[in-house]
This record gives sequence, structure tokens and C-alpha cells, in this order.
Amino acid sequence: MVTKIKHLGIVENIENSCLTVRIVQASACAACNAKAQCRASDTKEKLVDVLNLQNIPCHIGEHVSITGTTSMGMKAVLLAFVIPFMIVCGVLFGAMYLTDGNEMLSAVVSLMALVPYYFIIYLVRKRLKKVFIFTLDSVEEQ
Repeated sequence: MVTKIKHLGIVENIENSCLTVRIVQASACAACNAKAQCRASDTKEKLVDVLNLQNIPCHIGEHVSITGTTSMGMKAVLLAFVIPFMIVCGVLFGAMYLTDGNEMLSAVVSLMALVPYYFIIYLVRKRLKKVFIFTLDSVEEQ
């Protein structure tokens, strides 16, 4: 099983051993030959902080390969999708029970339950930054 996640990107900024790398996140449609006709392709640019632990010499504008772990990806999915889904479902069923089936109120309450969750995620963002670490793998030749 592959334990590494690799992305290609372009160095945007360099501060000591920390780089800011722009990666293009593309859906499966983005590589399709018919993407121009169906307009379903989805690409997004993301800025990622990357550690240069091996002190690989690089410059702004260079193409680089960055690496993360699959466990990091699983933690991100857990925090971004699984836990919020469980909160919404749990609060929805509890609110339905407490309000004798008032669907509108239960739906609003269950969605509002996500506000404290995301506020907590915001508060611990510096600690999460230490968990979700990409490292510089290599400088790509053009």
C-alpha cells in the first residue's frame, strides 16, 4: 500500500526552511480530452506550506515535488467530513426527538451545531498545522 501522497507545485515564497508552494488540485475530469466541451472539469489552486528538511536548493518559480503521508489525508477526511456528518446526524435525530418532529427547527439546529465545531477547528489551527506537514521531495527539471 502506498503511504505517500505526492503533488507537483511551483514555489511561491521561501522563508528559511519553509516554502509556500502553489499546487493545482484537479479532478479526474481535468485530464479528460473532452473537458472543453462538457465544462465539467474542476481545478483549484491551493497554497501549501512545505518544510525543506533536506535543505534542497530551490528558487521562487521552480517546479517542485512535495510529499505527505496517506494517514495525513485520512485525518483530513475525518476532520472535514466524517466528524461534521456525525455531528449533524446526531443533533438532527436528537432535535427531532426533542421537538416532536419539527423538521425545519431540527434542520436549523443541526446545521448550527457545526458552528462550534468549526470554531474549535479554527482555534486549534496552529496545532493542526503541525499534524498536516508536507515536505519538499525534489526539484523538478523542466
